[in-house]
Amino acid sequence: MNAVLDASASPRHRMTEDEYLRLPEDGNKWELVEGEPVAVPTSFDHDLIKMLLLSRLLPIAMPLGYVTGGEAGCRMRGGNIRIPDVSFTRRERISEVRPQPGFGAAAPDLCVEILSPSEEPADVARKVDEYFESGATLVWHLFPQTRTLRVFATPTVSVERGPEDDLDGGTLLPGFRCRVGDLFDTGL
Repeated sequence: MNAVLDASASPRHRMTEDEYLRLPEDGNKWELVEGEPVAVPTSFDHDLIKMLLLSRLLPIAMPLGYVTGGEAGCRMRGGNIRIPDVSFTRRERISEVRPQPGFGAAAPDLCVEILSPSEEPADVARKVDEYFESGATLVWHLFPQTRTLRVFATPTVSVERGPEDDLDGGTLLPGFRCRVGDLFDTGL
């Protein structure tokens, strides 16, 4: 579940990006959505899954561009600040995405979200739309509870992959391939 931080005594106050940048380092992950800081909690299992994906993605992706793992915020076209759990940006696009002060100026090429059952479907769909509107060409949603993954090629075109299916990087990450179930094999 996402929590909203009370940014001001005034209910109409919309937090600016500068105010957002000054949020205290409290160990939480915060996104800025419609002028409100929204906590995006993660669990131990969530982080293990992220690391499993990164360990498979890095050898293929690093020669092609830049990979981040859940700490790098990016500015969406509408002004929201989103933080994908994992992202990849092609080298030739880094000048468009590279952080000026603060955050990346566009969405990475690949945005990955590890979803929990408490996330609202409307919020999840909105984030997919924002990623594509802001420059993403591929979005992956990982569902730990069902050990499945959904691959979005556009905001409205997606394919679900089960634990025995392969995930590949398509034309964005040629050579990347892994079994979906392997991304959830944390040993716990």
